[in-house]
Amino acid sequence: MKVTPIQSLPINMKTPEGTPDTRPGFKEALQNSIKDVNVRQLEAHSAMEDLATGRSSNLHETMIAIQKAEISFKMLMQVRNKIINAYQEVMRMSV
Repeated sequence: MKVTPIQSLPINMKTPEGTPDTRPGFKEALQNSIKDVNVRQLEAHSAMEDLATGRSSNLHETMIAIQKAEISFKMLMQVRNKIINAYQEVMRMSV
C-alpha cells in the first residue's frame, strides 16, 4: 500500500489554464487505500491457509504477509479515526 503525505493529496480543482484537474480526489484515494488493505488481508489469509494445509512451507513469507496486512489495517484505522475527529470538530463549530 502506497502512503502519500497529506500535502500531496490531490484536490479536485481547476488548473490555472481553466481545465478540470483529472487527478483522483480524496474520496478516490480513500477507496483505493481500502481496496489495498483488503487485498493485503486476502493475501495474508491465503498464505495462512497454504501454510496450514501444507501447500507452502515458507513460514517467513507467511508471517511477512500477516504483518503487512496488520500494519496496513492499523494505518487505515488511524486514518478513519482522524476523519471522524475532523468531522466531530466541524460539527462542534458554531455558525
